[in-house]
Amino acid sequence: MLQPALVIGASFAYLLLLFAVASFGDWRAAQGRSIIANPWTYALSLAVYCTAWTYFGSVGRAASGGVWFLPIYLGPTLAMMLGWLVMRKMIRIAKTYRITSIADFIGSRYGKSPLLAGLVTLIAVIGIVPYIALQLKAVSAGYALLTTAPGTGASGPVHWSQDSTFYMALALAGFTMVFGARHLDSTERHEGMVAAIAFESVIKLVAFLAVGLFVVYGLFDGLADLFARALAVPALAGLLRLDQGGGFAWTSGLP
Repeated sequence: MLQPALVIGASFAYLLLLFAVASFGDWRAAQGRSIIANPWTYALSLAVYCTAWTYFGSVGRAASGGVWFLPIYLGPTLAMMLGWLVMRKMIRIAKTYRITSIADFIGSRYGKSPLLAGLVTLIAVIGIVPYIALQLKAVSAGYALLTTAPGTGASGPVHWSQDSTFYMALALAGFTMVFGARHLDSTERHEGMVAAIAFESVIKLVAFLAVGLFVVYGLFDGLADLFARALAVPALAGLLRLDQGGGFAWTSGLP
């Protein structure tokens, strides 16, 4: 259990660090010396796909579904093998017609229909709001996990002024407005935002690798020992099978 002041202080320090990285990215862009004009930064910026809920959802899915949590990441990875063809065409169209949103993009493909663009906007809002709520819920759950003593359950609903999620949402909204939504221009690259996301991806990779190395070589004597102990427990051994103990015909004969 950590003190709430320590967790909040560390969180805001991390946000300030991201602000500094984003500000530096915008400053370099204003000087004509972009720090994101390379494939490594672009690839790292795509890791925004691994959001806060990933730390809960992926671990929980792996614990309950075994290897079947992998398609969540294999699907987008395989899609990106041909995704650059689609993205290149979309970027060319967006630059030609100065399109700044997916609603305008789809509407322009069908006679620049404002009705269709409005419908796309409505669908996007309905689809994304629950997902954003899920991310904020993950942040709140993470905060509660760090600041609540083990074995202590939730004490019931709290007032909005005492909800950590509310303040985190305000901080993230402010970050987005400062570095992502200041201008609606098709030529705007949001270099500060991309630089911050790429920097955060490096932090995530380092954290994942550190935890992985600690588990494999700190808690166990390597991968062989880890899998040997898992296979010795029937409940865990079943998670390493593709059929998961089910009767799928297409998994017959698989190990």
